[in-house]
Amino acid sequence: MPAVDLMTNNFSDEAQRVEALHALALLDSEPEREFDALVALAAEMLGCPNALLTLVDSERLWIKAASDGERGEISREVGMCSYTIQSQSPLVIEDLAGDMRFAANPFTQPPDGIRFYAGAPVHAKDEHGEQYAIGSICVVDTVPRSLNDAGRKALTHLATLAEAMIAARSAARQAIAIATTADRQAAALARQDRVFRQAERMAAIGSWRVTLADDKLQWSDGVYRIHGLPVGDMLDMPVAMGFYPPHARDELNAALRQTIETGAPFDIEVDFKTAQGEQRRVRVLGECETVEGQTVALVGVFQDVTERHALEVNLRRSANTDSLTGIGNRAAFDRALDAAMTRSHADGTPLLLALVDLDGFKAINDTLGHTAGDDVLRGVGRILKSSWMKNSFAARIGGDEFAILIEDPGMTANPEYISSRLEEALRFPVALNGLAMVSAGTVGITALDRDCHSVRDFIHRADTILYKAKRARVGERRRPNRNAA
Repeated sequence: MPAVDLMTNNFSDEAQRVEALHALALLDSEPEREFDALVALAAEMLGCPNALLTLVDSERLWIKAASDGERGEISREVGMCSYTIQSQSPLVIEDLAGDMRFAANPFTQPPDGIRFYAGAPVHAKDEHGEQYAIGSICVVDTVPRSLNDAGRKALTHLATLAEAMIAARSAARQAIAIATTADRQAAALARQDRVFRQAERMAAIGSWRVTLADDKLQWSDGVYRIHGLPVGDMLDMPVAMGFYPPHARDELNAALRQTIETGAPFDIEVDFKTAQGEQRRVRVLGECETVEGQTVALVGVFQDVTERHALEVNLRRSANTDSLTGIGNRAAFDRALDAAMTRSHADGTPLLLALVDLDGFKAINDTLGHTAGDDVLRGVGRILKSSWMKNSFAARIGGDEFAILIEDPGMTANPEYISSRLEEALRFPVALNGLAMVSAGTVGITALDRDCHSVRDFIHRADTILYKAKRARVGERRRPNRNAA
């Protein structure tokens, strides 16, 4: 199939689309941590073994980043992403083996071929402001699967984040190129200065320079704008560092020292507060400026990345949170449990694991309906986030199964109290359409022993206690009441 046949009516001019892609200088580029982090986040959020950021060239498909580390190129004719760029919405193929377009594709063949694909188009603008689909962010799996509406929305958000990162990279690249050559092109300085200021405003970016002999600072207009200061007010280094909270100041000072000592450039993101007290997130890049082999100054770029950082945080929070209950999900629990066990074994901090199983939840769903069942699950989520739990980590690990990690010293000293209070709190009425039932839960709680180093063993111990308690509760309900007569 000719490559041009894959283009949509919206992107009929293939030559201009490819030109816009080439102008970004992304093809055949070295790995970049921002894009590596993005595909890792995509794989984690959508629960797939591999996620990729691809760029669709005229005859080939270039893999810019992949969560499994594989990069390079494949023929465009066998790449699913060539179809993804035909649409504004995600392309989801639940089973590639059943799709005539890909049944004979070499990448879908057994035994380890791709069976599931979901991708969203990634766009970029050319110098005239026209938008083109230049590639996609996608996830793949070796087994058929589906993708719900939340997953499709997440994929679209990830594509938006990729577009923002590509635009910022392009603007920063242009700004740095202008900044480093401005003093060599005096004849074109006025024109370059205008372009640089436009790029600064577009990308919320600025350039800076500090001389090592006297710590004298020089800022472009964009740096002043990000700080919330009038252009021209010159600050010394101690005052400039005062815009950073202590932890960020320490990180930035360490990066500056390392660059001066080793000559290696730095690229960090830190917290920041403007002159008006607004909390922001900034990216700081710097490198050495040398004269006759001697480092005389540090020069770099300063960028406001608050919106991108907030989007990343929200996406990562969504990946770790159960959407119905608002507490952690199974993936977040697995990571939290492993980290808590490592801390406990390292410093002897007590650790309790409590498992909760709802009693009669199926009966509530069958009798009152799933709306009432969802209300029960949300109620359990609120209970597990109660203030008396003292910042314990709670997660929904199954349909009606929950887990709590407790590290507070006062709480870990009294597991019986925790168990009884939880079971008391979990007993609450639920009603719908004139019918009423009682929701309840059984708790199994155990402490981490020094000889327990396996996550699986720790969970099994709590599980054993839980189901022993459930059997005892069932026995109590079946035992005849001799006082009834």
